[in-house]
Amino acid sequence: MNLANWLVDIAEKHPKKEALLKGEYCSADYATFRARSSSISDYLENLLGLKKGDRVAIFLANSTEYLEIIYAVWFLGGVVVPINSKLHIDETLWIINDSGSKVLFTDKIFFNDQAFKKLKLTVISTIEKSFHKLYSFSSSRSPVEINKNDLVWLFYTSGTTGSPKGVMLSSKNLQAMVEGYLSDVDTVSFSDTSLYSAPMSHGAGLYNVIFVKLGARHSVPISGRFDPLEVLKLSLKLKRVCMFLAPTMVNKLVRQAEINMSSAEGIRTIIYGGGPMYLVDIIHAVKIMGPRFVQIFGQGECPMAISALKRDEVSDRESWNWRERVSSVGRKQSVVDVAIKDPNGNMLPANHIGEICVYGDPVMLGYWNNPSATESTLIDGWLKTGDLGRVDPNGYIMLEGRSKDLIISGGSNIYPREVEDVLLQCPNVFEASVVGKMDPEWGEIVVAFIVGTEITFDDLDSFCIERISRFKRPREYIFLDSLPKNNYGKILKKELRNLLEKI
Repeated sequence: MNLANWLVDIAEKHPKKEALLKGEYCSADYATFRARSSSISDYLENLLGLKKGDRVAIFLANSTEYLEIIYAVWFLGGVVVPINSKLHIDETLWIINDSGSKVLFTDKIFFNDQAFKKLKLTVISTIEKSFHKLYSFSSSRSPVEINKNDLVWLFYTSGTTGSPKGVMLSSKNLQAMVEGYLSDVDTVSFSDTSLYSAPMSHGAGLYNVIFVKLGARHSVPISGRFDPLEVLKLSLKLKRVCMFLAPTMVNKLVRQAEINMSSAEGIRTIIYGGGPMYLVDIIHAVKIMGPRFVQIFGQGECPMAISALKRDEVSDRESWNWRERVSSVGRKQSVVDVAIKDPNGNMLPANHIGEICVYGDPVMLGYWNNPSATESTLIDGWLKTGDLGRVDPNGYIMLEGRSKDLIISGGSNIYPREVEDVLLQCPNVFEASVVGKMDPEWGEIVVAFIVGTEITFDDLDSFCIERISRFKRPREYIFLDSLPKNNYGKILKKELRNLLEKI
């Protein structure tokens, strides 16, 4: 099924319902939203010659136009190629070339660069007045029919360990993501507003289909980015706000709420994921803002749909094992099967650490033009996530880190997440990240990178000795002003390892 049909259906049932908002101000009801997407689609097909299956790149900061363009591409059966708006021009060109995109929508001013001119590419600027002329074409066309396994979303991984890979997601994949969300993550109502402050090129934007399907509103902050104070003020005006945030964003929002002495009354739900949320941080977040948090675990290859820790589970402080439960990423979502496997692909029993593997309808079709990577990642339909974890007897998945981040010291496995959780409980430690360093005696030793104030090696060493096994404690501490992160707020351990080599 073409996902654009969800927009058509809601526009026919509730044409005057507010749909797209710039901040608190409505710029389009659902009838207008549908008409604009239809018109842009007509332009792409009849004037530019695009057809079903063609790729269209979107290189934009968050905006309501982003949503109009997504559905325009889907109207004609095309493939959306979302590009992180913070990427360098060379990284952008690489994705455009690899995807074979024929059209680029952008709000950047460097699209006239010679490198772009060499491409057989039509560039459409959303910041020029001429963009609104695209609203004047056919506004009543119907979405083309597509098959459930047709490609609709081509998402490029962040590429922290090499060139990014294009994750191919089908209509079936995204429909399964929606089913998992509504079944296992959260409800969505007609009176909700989805707030896009995290990058729309990533999970925040992909979740739009859920809110379109159910006729909710879609607001993009005037700044077009994540500003904690703006989010708090805007949420108070919009009411019943739902949003997706990375853990680093959650922490910034919580700090702002503390400064404002606010419990964020206008926010109904914050879905957090996309990186580790440490126990001490989520405990503090719930204390300050209340039971507004739901955790999801997923990745581009299985978008937002591996597991979920529900609102009451995140906020529970009564169960005897609540700390372990809140430290988990929840139970598997109903649309997938999850197994913990050893390096030979054998399934492991409860509480044994291995690679988290996933099977089900949300799992990607494969990697674009990369059969070798597809073959090594998809084994008999099972997705090898590259994440290490275990499942406790109650079905809760405990993340132990990325397989490539595992530290083996003196023949013993050390999982960075466990050490980081302890370090972050230490007073005056704001951020912590643990990596392995080659050592002639031990094979590897634990090195911790710390962002904090008025804290010493001895302070940290004593704190760790009291809480974890001696062999797991860091042997070295390196103090930084900030930890390197990618555009989605994930800590770049590769850069930390590179820094170690230079010291």
